[in-house]
Amino acid sequence: MLDQPIHAMNRQETMVSQATDVLKHEHDAILVALKILDQISNEARQGNVTSTDVTQFLGFLREFADTCHHGKEEGLLFPAMIEAGLPADGGPISVMLSEHEQGRALVAAMVNATEPAILSMKFSETATAYADHMRAHIEKENTVLFPMADRIVAPEVMEGLVSAFDRHEEEVMGLGRHEQLHDMLKALKAKYLDS
Repeated sequence: MLDQPIHAMNRQETMVSQATDVLKHEHDAILVALKILDQISNEARQGNVTSTDVTQFLGFLREFADTCHHGKEEGLLFPAMIEAGLPADGGPISVMLSEHEQGRALVAAMVNATEPAILSMKFSETATAYADHMRAHIEKENTVLFPMADRIVAPEVMEGLVSAFDRHEEEVMGLGRHEQLHDMLKALKAKYLDS
């Protein structure tokens, strides 16, 4: 279903919930991170990137994109969608879970390409594959999965997810860590995109 063209899907007008709005806002941050990754990848090919920046950036991807963002989807949104009647297997949820695993594997491959030293071409190729993968994944979630969630999950359940997202950040990541990660992203953006 998520591989069908958007226009081919039966789309009903739905209200965008605050829960999916939070997740889309996180997607926006991840898309900025992917632009930074493109620049880091280019600089790695030229031998101009420091291992400290790469390590910090990969830590950001693991903590923000995976632990924080994917954690909210896998632990909270997807179960709510399954509870609302979406199949756990063989449907959009299983596609998204598979894509999350593919993203994790690509991040692990980028890490492997930096230890003990940066293997510039391997890192760059893997970084490009990860960025392409994540951009396509985010597009599917923003345009198909999230509107589906807003349509099928009861509004009061979606509303409850917002506070559940906050609890996830505090319990899984630590109080204030989400904001620290945004600050890290701003610093990397200033160094790689705004200069």
